[in-house]
Amino acid sequence: MIILGIDPGLATVGYGVIKVSGTNFQTLAYGTVSTKAGLPLEERLLQIHTGICELINRFSPDEMAIEELFFNTNITTGITVAEARGVILLAARQNNLPYGEYTPLQVKQSVVGYGRAEKKQVITMVTMMLGLEKPPKPDDAADALALAVCHAHCSQSKIKDYFNQKI
Repeated sequence: MIILGIDPGLATVGYGVIKVSGTNFQTLAYGTVSTKAGLPLEERLLQIHTGICELINRFSPDEMAIEELFFNTNITTGITVAEARGVILLAARQNNLPYGEYTPLQVKQSVVGYGRAEKKQVITMVTMMLGLEKPPKPDDAADALALAVCHAHCSQSKIKDYFNQKI
């Protein structure tokens, strides 16, 4: 199974693509889809949508994992991330790609075994689990790989399969 992990954002969307065979993980790719500040919001959202569709077409994932929206203290940032998530989920739907959503706590629990783990611990575990020579950079890509690993561990209970639901 090929899983596309997505760490949503407006300026930077992290992605990680892994292939799962039983308990073996293979990293196929990771990186970011970036947009430039100063562009109109709709242009940035279009760039994100286009970038995600290109990843889906390039890697033909079976499923996608995306981070659930987490509001911190800055509501404005949360709104733009929600808009970015919207176009990412639209890309998944347009490509008939089922997905699972995970909170940061769930990802940390799945990857490190402790829901309050530090980011460095998550990156260390992702590097080890995926057999990478060095920690993935930037952090958005590492987070996306962690989401993909989390999805591999618990996808059966979290998958949103729109093929079998009436909309």
